[in-house]
Amino acid sequence: MKKPKADPATTRTMATAVELRVLVGKLKRRLREQASVGGLAWSQVSVLGHLERDGPATVTALAHAEGMRPQSMGANVSALLAAGLLRGSPDPNDGRQTLLSLTPACHELIKANRAAREDWLFHAIQTQLTSQEQAQLASAVELLKRLLDS
Repeated sequence: MKKPKADPATTRTMATAVELRVLVGKLKRRLREQASVGGLAWSQVSVLGHLERDGPATVTALAHAEGMRPQSMGANVSALLAAGLLRGSPDPNDGRQTLLSLTPACHELIKANRAAREDWLFHAIQTQLTSQEQAQLASAVELLKRLLDS
């Protein structure tokens, strides 16, 4: 039985999807390189990101969100508490549990790391792309936003 020929537009779209996935992964890794996380493990950085985006949470909720056992999350949380990046307060809905939130020092660390990544990206765009290419990139960003909203 003959295999049907792939439509050239479909083939091109698939190649674009593969290339975009690879490039986004490389960009993500490059941006990570630009930020100093102060010796934190990426699982700990992920916890901080979760708390920044979604607000205070219990160890159990964080473990569930990060796909890990509560015991493993407890070790991450202990290290972050010891580093002064998290603080705990009684859960108003269940006094037996502790709600974890970011400290002001942690907010400053996140802000500084974000600024370092944005600074690297700004300078890369400014020095590696022409004005016309920068405009094309801005248009591509709008297209990427549409993909994420779908």
